[in-house]
Amino acid sequence: MSLKDNIDMVKEELNSEEKFFEKAVITERFVKKYKNLMIITVASIILVVGANIAYNANEQSKITAANVALIKLQNDAGDLDALNELKSLSPNLYDVWIFSKAVADKDIETIKKLKNSKALIIDDLVKYELANDAVSLNEYASKQDAIFRDLALLQSAVLLLNENKIEEAHNKLLKISQESPLSNLAKSLIHYGIK
Repeated sequence: MSLKDNIDMVKEELNSEEKFFEKAVITERFVKKYKNLMIITVASIILVVGANIAYNANEQSKITAANVALIKLQNDAGDLDALNELKSLSPNLYDVWIFSKAVADKDIETIKKLKNSKALIIDDLVKYELANDAVSLNEYASKQDAIFRDLALLQSAVLLLNENKIEEAHNKLLKISQESPLSNLAKSLIHYGIK
């Protein structure tokens, strides 16, 4: 190797070291400039993740406690402490429990109290349970999202058949969905029913 090659090699090494130090200085300036922002961002992320974990743990413990209260009520329906605990932990599950007991006991007054329940389907089931004549059954069945729509139509048709309103009854039975398990019964009533 010649002296010129050695000098070129040393220059290249110095240039690469110079570039490395230049990048280090730029990085250091960036970190100094945005240090507080980076610390706040990392702390915020840790805080949000921690709060989310704590919230989920709290919700899970509420669900577990509500299920324990429900099991106590299933074993002893008269346990007022478990009933109050269920009401405070899960109002929707409380409404479901009260509704199921009211239906089993045929307690119409309690069912009426649940008319505006916020539980997922209790409001709809209450309206169905309280429908006891052709008009209220028709009103219930006219709702597009009624759970027992086809059953309400069938009951309404039977009431109309009992009143000798055959044509109206047949019209109700024809409204029952073909996919419904009640469609065969509706067809039978149309076919074998009074004409």
